[in-house]
Amino acid sequence: MDAYRIVLYLHLLSVFAMVGAITVVGICYLRLRTAESLVDAVTWTDLADRAGWVFPISIVGLLATGAYLTSDMWTWSTPWIDVSIAGVALVTVQGPLVAGARVKALRHALDENGAGPLDARARRLTRDRALWTVILANPGIVLGITWNMSVKPGAAGAIAAVVVGYALGAAAALPLTKQPPAG
Repeated sequence: MDAYRIVLYLHLLSVFAMVGAITVVGICYLRLRTAESLVDAVTWTDLADRAGWVFPISIVGLLATGAYLTSDMWTWSTPWIDVSIAGVALVTVQGPLVAGARVKALRHALDENGAGPLDARARRLTRDRALWTVILANPGIVLGITWNMSVKPGAAGAIAAVVVGYALGAAAALPLTKQPPAG
């Protein structure tokens, strides 16, 4: 068995690990939106936190195996590769810097909430627009990158795939950010 095929398998495994973690985190935050009490909310935030360790490992796996695959079969000036690297960089930065800050604010609100029903501030933060944009736009970027890996388009097509993936994810986030009626 040649090294290229083994590394390609590890590259795809890194993608699958990332998609799995994205799915778990997304489900946790969907459930968090409907949590009625602190006990319910903490269950879902804790599970999302436990899944979070997969992201840095899968990103390192993608970059390391992608570097090998590029050096072995492609060039560093291949447009779809450059665009995909930029997409991975955006996912890498956007997760901890944008979503991480919003999760920190949500955790602080949950800590201040105390036992019992969730207050208005905690409920509002479970529907934070920036948080939901990252939760759904990052998978859109990953799908755009996967398209690039499969189709290997030119620069314009590669950029379009990532931008369309991001835009669809961001648009899908909008309904999830609507605040419940006051009552």
